[in-house]
Amino acid sequence: MSLPRIAISIGDPAGIGPEITLKAALDPQVNKICRPLLVGDRGALEAHAAACGLALNLRSVARAADANWSDGALILLERKQFEPDELHIGEIAAPHGEAALDSAKAAIDAALTGEVDAVVAAPQTESSIKLAGIEFDGYPTFVARCTGVPPEDAFLMICFDHGGNEMRIAHATLHASLRRAIKLVTRDRVLHAIRSADSALRRMGIASPRIAVSGLNPHAGEGGLFGDEEQQIIGPAIADAKKNDVAAEGPFGADTMFLRKGYDAFVVMVHDQGHIMAKTHAFAGTAALTIGTPVLFSSVAHGSALDIAGKNRADPGAIISAIRRLAGASQA
Repeated sequence: MSLPRIAISIGDPAGIGPEITLKAALDPQVNKICRPLLVGDRGALEAHAAACGLALNLRSVARAADANWSDGALILLERKQFEPDELHIGEIAAPHGEAALDSAKAAIDAALTGEVDAVVAAPQTESSIKLAGIEFDGYPTFVARCTGVPPEDAFLMICFDHGGNEMRIAHATLHASLRRAIKLVTRDRVLHAIRSADSALRRMGIASPRIAVSGLNPHAGEGGLFGDEEQQIIGPAIADAKKNDVAAEGPFGADTMFLRKGYDAFVVMVHDQGHIMAKTHAFAGTAALTIGTPVLFSSVAHGSALDIAGKNRADPGAIISAIRRLAGASQA
């Protein structure tokens, strides 16, 4: 069986993205499980390689379909994003935000045409994207727009190792204020999140997934004492999922749900219910998988770390973890 082709978008070229993508693409273990294709500006990669003392044997291609890994060179789907001296490592600037999303879109487009099997994106800097005047509230909705999926049908699943087991947490809402997130927790949205998690797990090769679903309120509402969203919204959504042959259970209190054994994934209602768990137990090793769209897409849960960009201090562990997961899913 041929190895899966994984496009790796270099993220914010002023942050650690180019450094960690280069380190990942050069990793012998990564090259045993996939064919990495870098996506981004050549000059940005060369600047980071020089700053970090990384040897660079890079060959550019104009189309992902032209990639050939036979001679051991790193292959770059080149995006011409910067003029000489236009990139400023470690700084927030609109061109950096534009470049990050341009690279990600080029990688997604290659996946849509079947030229690559999956996409991994290095971290972006939302402040730079905002300066560029681009609407962006996270990679899931961005991937949805790039693939023609309604943004409300795309969700985030964070994946990490926990005590030797794979932990997967999908979010019904993501980058929204808590006030707005509560309004977004509807029966249809919770059902979509549960079904998208089930579909993603099956795509990863899990034949009969079991999914635990959290409540929204403390102790999942305690029978209505602390709120009725569990009775009026989340519980009915779980019942709807079961009617569609999805093995979902709950709602459970989010503070104790992760102690439950035997589940392949957990679905939470708001950002912090899942992210606190992930960043407490696996801050540098968490992969962020977009589910509910036609492409296999993962980013990382950490930021672009502008303060250490270009200093050879960035750990590629999270992006390597994301690559491993998508390589396995591509072959499942």
